[in-house]
Amino acid sequence: MSTDTTAPVFADLHLLTVLAQTHSFTQTARRLGVSKASVSMRMGELERAAGVALVRRTTRSVGLTAAGQQLVDDTQASFTHIAQSFANARDLAGQPRGLVRVTAPVALGRQHIAPTLATFVQRFPEIKLELDLSDRLVNLALEGFDLAIRHAHAPPETHVAWVLCETHSVLVASADYLRRKGAPTHPNELAQHDCLLYLRDTPGQSWSFVKSGTRAAKERVIVSVHGPLRANNSEVLREAVRGGLGIGLLPDFTAATEFKKGDWVSVLPAWQPDGFFGERLYAIRPWAAQVPRAVQCFVDYLREAFAGGFPLRSRA
Repeated sequence: MSTDTTAPVFADLHLLTVLAQTHSFTQTARRLGVSKASVSMRMGELERAAGVALVRRTTRSVGLTAAGQQLVDDTQASFTHIAQSFANARDLAGQPRGLVRVTAPVALGRQHIAPTLATFVQRFPEIKLELDLSDRLVNLALEGFDLAIRHAHAPPETHVAWVLCETHSVLVASADYLRRKGAPTHPNELAQHDCLLYLRDTPGQSWSFVKSGTRAAKERVIVSVHGPLRANNSEVLREAVRGGLGIGLLPDFTAATEFKKGDWVSVLPAWQPDGFFGERLYAIRPWAAQVPRAVQCFVDYLREAFAGGFPLRSRA
């Protein structure tokens, strides 16, 4: 095939490599900023140019034929290199620029990331942000995100990660609940209390505690808990605590939002919740030889914004 006839299909070959990652016309269209109909039409044109079927369409997903997979295997590394080279060239410009797509937990995004965005955009007017708030763990490469903001014990080894700040869990209840049900004096007593649970895949749930101030051999207690409410959002659990519904285990970034004195009090202050939420807040991205300048600017900004962590603060 001559250069003149090959050149028009280069963009469609790139589209095919994206389709190989997403297995979805809809996700591919979203990644590339085009319509789903355009993706389907361009795939048809590419197949006609190649003279062979490249994709295998079903009602649930899109796969590749052997010919399609061979094309992707032969071209994907080149397109990745081209994209990286273009990003490097763009970063030579004096002003950081480009689109940064970020995913973050709903509560953290609403309470602590969103309030900082105006200042960031004013500081870097050529950088465009897309913030997707979701409590599900997304596949960054598959869905085209540049960064994920997550609290974790350790980041995946296949990713680049920056520590934004330390984080921890807090056990709290309203004064009203403790007046009605009594305050536990040992973690084992939580089994007899109404506990507000973060919704996870497992049907049962346990909380783990370490005795504060324990040195050599940590005294650890694991207790099975239950209660009237499970939710996959810590803001929901926080409001349930405020309403006197039970005892809640919350990440500090949710508990740190301003509350009126008496909204809640610390439960079992001599014991530290351990291992439920992560110990650090990270910015995470798929590994690459070089981080785009716009992405690095946003990471540095978040590290500055979160440098003080999430101290609890109350008002009268």
